[in-house]
Amino acid sequence: MAKALIHLEELWKVYPVGPGVAALRGVDLTIEQGEYVAIMGPSGSGKSTMLNLLGCLDRPTRGRYWLGGQDVSGMSDDQLSDVRSRRIGFIFQSFNLIPQMTLVENIEIPLFYQGIPRRRRRPRGMELAAMVGLGDRLDHRPSELSGGQQQRAAIARSLANDPLVLLADEPTGNLDSQTSREILALFDDLHRRGRTLIVVTHDKGVADHTHRIIRLRDGLVDSDRRNHLRGEEA
Repeated sequence: MAKALIHLEELWKVYPVGPGVAALRGVDLTIEQGEYVAIMGPSGSGKSTMLNLLGCLDRPTRGRYWLGGQDVSGMSDDQLSDVRSRRIGFIFQSFNLIPQMTLVENIEIPLFYQGIPRRRRRPRGMELAAMVGLGDRLDHRPSELSGGQQQRAAIARSLANDPLVLLADEPTGNLDSQTSREILALFDDLHRRGRTLIVVTHDKGVADHTHRIIRLRDGLVDSDRRNHLRGEEA
């Protein structure tokens, strides 16, 4: 039986604007270890709020969130920061690489913040760069890389701390069609290796690569289905 990695129970997020704006309204959701999930929905549906809560970048107004069996919903800022640095890998539309650093140094950033010395960081950074096809670009800076190469570097960085889950926010939004396909093929490979991936996207082509599609509307789960396009594997 698959293990529940993420469990949300009656999760609410209300922003204090006027009488209060409810971005999420009592969401119940379970995501199992090893799943490949897309979260979709129109503007204002709660996608970004959901991503922020799943990534421990924000706290729910009420309700509970368990990550890897740990209730993170009431943690302090310092505790949440520690969870983010050790248990979650982030992949952003805009890559978020540091321009002054080389590719391998960018990949090592999560390990640097954990206080891991360079002699241990560097082999891990080189291993991950090679895994995403950038072993010959270690000393290049982001400005010397294509968009696809920058996103590959960002994916490698997200894996540095061996996280429980990868959260990707519109990961192909800044890429052309061919490069998007290459990045999605890399995601497919990560999933085959047992990684848990959650992708927030408005792009049906991206969602079609996943095995489960969750649609939000007005802060609620509107639908939650297995992706029939993935056949029996889904």
